[in-house]
Parts: sequence; structure tokens; C-alpha cells
Amino acid sequence: MVALIVACEIGFWVLLVLGLLARYVAKWRRVSAALLIAVPLVDVLLLAFTAIDLRSGAEATLGHGLAAVYLAVTVVFGHRMIRWADVRFAHRFAGGPAPERLPKAGREHAARERRAWFDHLLAYVLGAGFLGLFTLVAGGLDQAAGLWQVMAMWTLVLGIDFVISFSYTIMPRKA
Repeated sequence: MVALIVACEIGFWVLLVLGLLARYVAKWRRVSAALLIAVPLVDVLLLAFTAIDLRSGAEATLGHGLAAVYLAVTVVFGHRMIRWADVRFAHRFAGGPAPERLPKAGREHAARERRAWFDHLLAYVLGAGFLGLFTLVAGGLDQAAGLWQVMAMWTLVLGIDFVISFSYTIMPRKA
């Protein structure tokens, strides 16, 4: 299952880079559109493969839980990663404007960090939803206990992210 997650992550970036190269270097608009539309299909495939694996009686493992985390993170942050790459490709290959510099200090930085934490929280909740779906597909909590191991570590990471992100509200970085 972990190999499938790695393959999906590689597939995400390969399709994204190929789509942007087709758009900005080769000027193939339709090919670019097809490749970029295929990027979220990687997530659909991972969702389907994970559900099929669990439904067919595979033991629910940490790998299946990581699939839920990966899906949630790409749903919440995927568009941001695509936009990040698109701006850089447009600047490098098509004379687009330089990427905006993100604030590294002050209130704007603190606000950005808080928004990022709320996005992380959304991914966490969505990941728990995927885990719930996988639990149902696997036949119940008794068969899917291994899925939920991932939430202990993710809860810790979410808590640490909260402390760091909101610390900038209390003690903003100086310019």
C-alpha cells in the first residue's frame, strides 16, 4: 500500500510537470489541459484501490491509513501546489510575473500561518472522514483498527503545528 501511495505522489508531480511543460514550453493547450485534468484522477485511483483492497479482505494497515492522509492532504493542499508550480512555470517559460514574495514577518505572516493551520485542520478532519469510509468498507472497526494508528501521530503533528502557527499571533516575527 505504501508503494501505491508513493506511486500516486510521483504520478501527481509527473502529470503536473508534464502538463505545465505542455502548456508553457510546447504550447499544446489541449494536451496540457488533459494532463492537468488527470492530476486529481490519481487521487481517485488511490481512493478506489484502497477501498477495493480493504473490501477484498486485506488486513487494514498503517499503509491504508496513510492513504487516507495522502488523499486528505492532496484534496486540501493540491490546488495550492498546482498554483505554486503554475506561477513558477509561467514566470520561467512564458514571461509571466515573478511569484509573489510571501510575508516573513508581522501581522501578514501571522495571518498566513493561522490560515495554513486551519487548512491543516480541514485536511485532518477530511482524513478522519476517509478513515471512517475505509472502516465501513473494511467491515467495521474491529477489522479496521490498524487504519486509525495514523491519527495518533497526525494529532501530535497538528498540535505542534497549532503551537507554532499561533505563536506568531502572540509573538510576531520582527521584520
